[in-house]
Amino acid sequence: MQRRKFLQIGAGTLGLSLLAPSFSFANEANDTRFIFIIQRGAADGLNIVIPYADPNYRNIRKELAIENGNKLDGTFALHPALQNIYQLYLQKQASFVHATASPYRERSHFDGQNILEGGFTRAYELDNGWLNRFIGIIPKQKSEPIAFMQTIPLAMRGTNSVTSYAPSNIPDANEDLMMRISNLYENDAKLYDLWLKAEATRNMGQSISGQGAAAVGKMVGSFLAKPDGPRIAMIESQGWDTHSGQNNRLNGNLKDIDTAIGAMKTELGDAWGKTIIIIATEFGRTAHANGTGGTDHGTASCAMILGGKIEGGKVHTDWPGLAQSSLYEGRDLKPTTDLFGVISYYLGKGFNIEPQKVAQNIFAQVPNVKMFNA
Repeated sequence: MQRRKFLQIGAGTLGLSLLAPSFSFANEANDTRFIFIIQRGAADGLNIVIPYADPNYRNIRKELAIENGNKLDGTFALHPALQNIYQLYLQKQASFVHATASPYRERSHFDGQNILEGGFTRAYELDNGWLNRFIGIIPKQKSEPIAFMQTIPLAMRGTNSVTSYAPSNIPDANEDLMMRISNLYENDAKLYDLWLKAEATRNMGQSISGQGAAAVGKMVGSFLAKPDGPRIAMIESQGWDTHSGQNNRLNGNLKDIDTAIGAMKTELGDAWGKTIIIIATEFGRTAHANGTGGTDHGTASCAMILGGKIEGGKVHTDWPGLAQSSLYEGRDLKPTTDLFGVISYYLGKGFNIEPQKVAQNIFAQVPNVKMFNA
């Protein structure tokens, strides 16, 4: 079994440069919970929040077109795998921002994720992230912000102390060995039940995926629900690079996200009403399907905004359309909404800070962040 440990990360540990000012814009602490979930691999926003009424959607997506989404309004539908999130939408606790992107306009996963997490315009421009800088402009939290993953992600690196819940550095047992042990225990009901619980624990603190999705959601919710627990957290979800077999893979990934959110909401209990979650990806995917049942690296995608503290039930977009002449560089959904502006808006509303001031401090290296207003 893998041991679990807490890693305390601060300025003395990483020697990172300070960007955010040392004073606070929020006059008094509040009890808002904020969770950032990054979809690594470039999630296909066109098939998550589906523009079913766009006259070009079916022609451009062909066999990848999603026909059975849950309608959100007269233009957009939500992928059918997102049942929990759809119910949140009906309860006005979920909204979606479409045709959104960071300032990045190339198609490298590494560079795109670096810019999304760092909050700047050029990859590797700084060695700290926007979420850590945000921690510096709010009152000291009851407990350090926490990353539920194996290493501290760039978004949370910086001079402000954060915590990580992660597996130890003991190398993972290979899957063949794990399968052999599982087979050994499966004929003993008592031992096999213990083994399954241990396996679920082994999956915690890693990416939201498969059988571990509910466990991760429950774990995150339990941490943030505690009166003295963390109020800011980050999780990752991997596997969104769907060059082939996209529909099945996207369906599975979205079910995992949806399962994790459902478990998180249940575990948060009353604290769900104080929670804001942003789910975003480094860039979108091409508008046209490729020849292998998938899509390639694109530009704009969609972001999901969830939680009991938002005024949801909306799809926010300056929709550019899917006509060939409207595509970015003739291939991608055109970005019309600044993702950094979206992040600034919801952080500001959640923590009682003017969103423009949030943007000026956590995205100080980005000129003219286009502000968002729900």
